[in-house]
Amino acid sequence: MKPHVCALVIGMTALLSAGAQAQGFDTDAPPVGKAANSVLVRVRAIGVFPQNWNSNTSIGGTISATSTAAPEVDVSYFFTDNIAAELIAASTRHTVAANGTVLGKVDVGSAWVLPPTVTLQYHFQPKERFSPYLGAGLNATWFYNTQPALPTVTKFTLSNNVGFDLQAGFDYNVAGAWFLNFDVKQLFLNTSARLSTVAGPVKAHTSLSPTVIGAGIGYRF
Repeated sequence: MKPHVCALVIGMTALLSAGAQAQGFDTDAPPVGKAANSVLVRVRAIGVFPQNWNSNTSIGGTISATSTAAPEVDVSYFFTDNIAAELIAASTRHTVAANGTVLGKVDVGSAWVLPPTVTLQYHFQPKERFSPYLGAGLNATWFYNTQPALPTVTKFTLSNNVGFDLQAGFDYNVAGAWFLNFDVKQLFLNTSARLSTVAGPVKAHTSLSPTVIGAGIGYRF
């Protein structure tokens, strides 16, 4: 994990906890917990860490994408006290490079990623202050606003795709309807790239499969 991303996530958690105390929340009051037909809205700071598994290019070598940090918003609807569906929305920018090719390291360019994700979750101990959960679902990923690394690369596109995701995390009912949250997701995402370069066309494939780590605050309606 890059130090600045780790510091952002840890700092967000500490700031939210301190803010809850500063607001004078009665943390000794009984927890509200989670309940059927309720909605939990969260705002998180996330770190996104592409794994770059099983990558290759037509000129040899492998593809890598940089880690980054961003805000995220998610909404969970509880069908029962334990079972919820969560919709996650965030967008991140990553820089892409090809390493160990016959031309050495090639800077490819940058791209924005929009991966709306839906997970079905099971929440343990929904009426307790500390409530962990597990989830699994689907993500549909779009790449947009790609910028080639001129002058070596003159055109750069990435294919959109659909993949699976796994999730684990917990909510902590600070007071009233307010919750602190920590969350980890593993997305499984494959994409293909097409490049126009000064040396000719290049094709590449990689399993970006980012790990997403986040911390934030939520409110139950």
